[in-house]
Parts: sequence; C-alpha cells; structure tokens
Amino acid sequence: MSTVKANLTGAQETLLATLYGRALDSRAKAPVLGDTRAADMVRRIDYDFRRTGLSRGDAAAVALRARQLDAWTADFLAAHPEATVLHLGCGLDTRFERLDPPSGVRWYDIDHPDVIDLRRRLCPPRKGYEMIGSSVADPAWLAGIPADRPAMVVAEGLTMYLTEEQGRWLVPNLVDHFPGGGRMAFDVFSRFGIRLQKLNTPVRRAGATLHWGVDDGSELERLAPRLHCVAELTYLDVEGYEKLPLRYRFLLRAVFLVPGVRRTGRLLLYRF
Repeated sequence: MSTVKANLTGAQETLLATLYGRALDSRAKAPVLGDTRAADMVRRIDYDFRRTGLSRGDAAAVALRARQLDAWTADFLAAHPEATVLHLGCGLDTRFERLDPPSGVRWYDIDHPDVIDLRRRLCPPRKGYEMIGSSVADPAWLAGIPADRPAMVVAEGLTMYLTEEQGRWLVPNLVDHFPGGGRMAFDVFSRFGIRLQKLNTPVRRAGATLHWGVDDGSELERLAPRLHCVAELTYLDVEGYEKLPLRYRFLLRAVFLVPGVRRTGRLLLYRF
C-alpha cells in the first residue's frame, strides 16, 4: 500500500488529530464510533501521529462528537432522502461513507484546496458526492451550490477556527441560500474555551489559533430570523457518553464542576 505525504500546517494540520482520534477509537475494545476507515487512512498517511498528543480519552471524545453529528445528519436524511448535504471543513472525515446516504442525496465536502488535494488521494469518488477545494468563508463556492432542495449543513471542529466576522457572514448566508429550509449542526467553543486554547494539545502543537467563541445557541438566532436552535448539548448530555473510558468520565465530571467549564464545548442543532 503506497503512503501519502501530509504537508499540512496550522489549522489544517489539526484535522490529522481528529482523524487519529477516530482511528484510536476504532481500535478500542468497545469503540464509540467504530470508524475503521479512519484507521486505514492513518496507515496510509506519512505523518507522525504521536505529534497530536491525543490520549485514549481524547480519542473517545472525538468519536463521541462525530457520533452525535452523524445521528443528527442521519435523522435529517431519513426524512429528506433527496436533500443536499454541505459538509463544511470536512478534513479527512469519512461521514459520507459512515452514513452511506440514499442515492438521491447530493453531498458536498468542502475544505481548503490543500486538504481536498490530500482527500482526493485517499477517498475514492462516489456517485452523488463532490469535493470542493475552498475556504468556507469564500462566497464563490456557495454561489455554485444548487438551492432547490432542503439542506443539511454539518461542520465538525470548524467554527472555532473561523474569525467572528467569517462566522457571522457564513451562518446567515447559508440559511438564505436554501429557501426550502433545513438543519444546521456543528460544535462550538465558548469564549472562555477560546481563552483556554493553550491547553489544547493538538491546537498548540500544530501552531493553530482559535478565534470564534459562542456562549449561547441563541446568539446565532439573531444573525438569521429563520434560524432556531432546537438542541444544545454539552459532552455530558450526548448519548453514548457512558461509552467513554471510566477514568475519562470521572475526569470530565470533576472538571465540569468548575464554573464556566461545563459549557466550554457544546454541540448545536438548528432548524431553518
């Protein structure tokens, strides 16, 4: 099997930590997500994944986040088998393969050109699936997306790398682009979580910088009148939390007793 060099830096390099987290989880005795394709990719990529500094507990948390976003996406596609899916900041996520959407779904994976170049070397083409090499903050890519179907917008580990200005442009423009409505699901850090970024090992080691913090789901409702928050979960609230390693669960519960820490990272679901 030929290897592929990953020449990524900064925010783009952190996607390798996310990939590695899912790979480590897939090797666990009781995996949270069980993403064996992530493990296959890790074997093919020429990169020292020890650099990410991920622990077993970190890997399980990464898998738990992906599992919840998968569930929200799958629920939407079950109700809308001919929807459009925008997977923003897709990195090397295998969400399309994990969910295996109905044949009528149009699925777009969007990320920076260097990430998509790497992705094309690792992911085979599939019918109904397209990769777009662009910053999600560039208006050009969105203008090229058909707006004739309900849309599921999903993003994992993206919002905190956007500037506040980029985020405040992106959210209402996504909503306005799809008159037929849809859902939007993603994770956020609070402003306090952004201030704690030096404690985030993968971010620190990649030399990346976090920018945009969201303290409450209602903040984004004010950006777009059609946008309504229908779920806001901390990691203690996510289904499957009990599958995390016992030591990591105790650690999370202890840390989350500190005021402000419980809501540093959350998963949000909106309808529009």
